[in-house]
Amino acid sequence: MSKIAFLFPGQGAQTVGMGKSLYDTLPAAKEYFDQANQILGYDLASVCFEGPSEKLDSTVHSQPALFVTSIAALAQLRDQSPDVLLSAEATAGLSLGEYTAMVFAGVMEFEDALKVVQVRGEAMQAASDATPSGMVSILGLEQDAVEKICDEARGDGILQIANLLCPGNIVVSGTNDACERAAEVAEKSGAMKVIPLAVAGAFHTEIMRPAVDKLTAALANVTLRSPKIPVISNVDAQPHDDPEEIRSLLQQQVCSQVRWEQSMRYLLDQGFDEFYEIGAGKVLRGLMKRINRKVAFTGVEA
Repeated sequence: MSKIAFLFPGQGAQTVGMGKSLYDTLPAAKEYFDQANQILGYDLASVCFEGPSEKLDSTVHSQPALFVTSIAALAQLRDQSPDVLLSAEATAGLSLGEYTAMVFAGVMEFEDALKVVQVRGEAMQAASDATPSGMVSILGLEQDAVEKICDEARGDGILQIANLLCPGNIVVSGTNDACERAAEVAEKSGAMKVIPLAVAGAFHTEIMRPAVDKLTAALANVTLRSPKIPVISNVDAQPHDDPEEIRSLLQQQVCSQVRWEQSMRYLLDQGFDEFYEIGAGKVLRGLMKRINRKVAFTGVEA
């Protein structure tokens, strides 16, 4: 008997057109988008379906867009394969995707989570605007080598590991000058590839600290419940039952490393052998191939 876990993508997985086929064919999905338009105060559906990509890619729009699209994809799964939906025994989401996982596990209501995600996106954009910064993906080097690169390239700026995604795929995050130096040092250190990421700023670093106060205030207005199934936290790659602990971890997550590889290894160690990526893109499938090629992986694309 397979042990099934649901995984939800984070920022960067968005593409113009996502969710449109669900909106056009599934009443439940249309309802989520229509609800989102009312809650957000703008036409999220048209941003998702028509773009332009610059608008969809902005942190303010991409976070609510990915969240709602993943919820719509869940509605499709509920409609087409309800047995699979009921079989899931754990869940996780990459950074922003953790909010979708929380809704799926019954910790938060859709409307509440969307309001928090809207504040999160706006606050992270504001923090990015205040300090010119970015993120760089370094491929082909181990964590200790990337730590050394950060130490060498940091200078007077901020530079640290932000995402531990899978073996040989580590993202560093920091002030612009430090990121540029990190890219140069990484290439000299034998990195297979160095890719500056198209993001607004240095997510998962202290540069996002101003966003935490706004996020804390938004989370304070929301009722959180104990999860019906384990939700693996990005902060420590562990599940948590206490709603107040979960609230605290969601606040910390904005400035903390995303321990995605560790989260997946936790699930594998617990015997999970079948995974579903629910929402836009195929990023999480690609990461799992580098962690464990043998597990079954299904995409429920939006």
